[in-house]
Amino acid sequence: MNTYKIIIAYDGTDYAGWQVQPAVLSVSQQLQKTFYDVFKHPIKLVGSSRTDAGVHALGQVAIFKTSMNIESKALLHAWNNLLPADIIVRSILPVSSDFHPQANVAQKTYWYHVFNGIRPLPFIQRYGYYCRYSFDPEKLCQALHVFVGTHDFRSFCTGWDMDDTVRTIDSISLHYIKRYKVYRIEVKGPGFLRYMIRRIVGACLEVASRRDLQIPLLHEVLAEKNPEQTLPKAPAKGLLLYKIKYRTV
Repeated sequence: MNTYKIIIAYDGTDYAGWQVQPAVLSVSQQLQKTFYDVFKHPIKLVGSSRTDAGVHALGQVAIFKTSMNIESKALLHAWNNLLPADIIVRSILPVSSDFHPQANVAQKTYWYHVFNGIRPLPFIQRYGYYCRYSFDPEKLCQALHVFVGTHDFRSFCTGWDMDDTVRTIDSISLHYIKRYKVYRIEVKGPGFLRYMIRRIVGACLEVASRRDLQIPLLHEVLAEKNPEQTLPKAPAKGLLLYKIKYRTV
């Protein structure tokens, strides 16, 4: 069996996330279906990150195994030729059979895009959250910095069902992309809980846009370890998996 590592970019708007699910179309399901349509050979993809419905990716990493023996370049061309316009396989590389996309991850980089002040152009609106309330960028930076480091992020994930909710955020930075009139929040760390980034961003935007809320509130909510806290969650459309880096072993 040959093992291939692939890097995929996709617009997640019309998909129910990365992971295969019954009765709805996911990104990995579309990739597997198209591969079979091209080569009449089934594969099973294993991805590094289970991006949620509506979340985008520029650098999702996955592997598959196959008994087929086809040159990577030909494989890439034929597969992409039949994929829909909102998914593209950026690269295919043969790897050793013991490579796993969820192991030895050094750092994942996510971007979250926020439009503020004026409505975004129709061509880019699906890739960012239009925040109708003005916010203080400096206050937003201070709010985001609360979450840098190793913390128990139970207050900023999906619920009570996970045993381990301790994660590390290496850095969070805020940049203004003048060309698109959008704020980019860049979050880096080795791994994240489901909804973690969206709940952090939503909470920070709420604090940064209201004079009656201050930064200490975020410290309090984080310390409470209560996933039922009521600060808002940012929409999926603003989140993009930008890049995944691996440790050399």
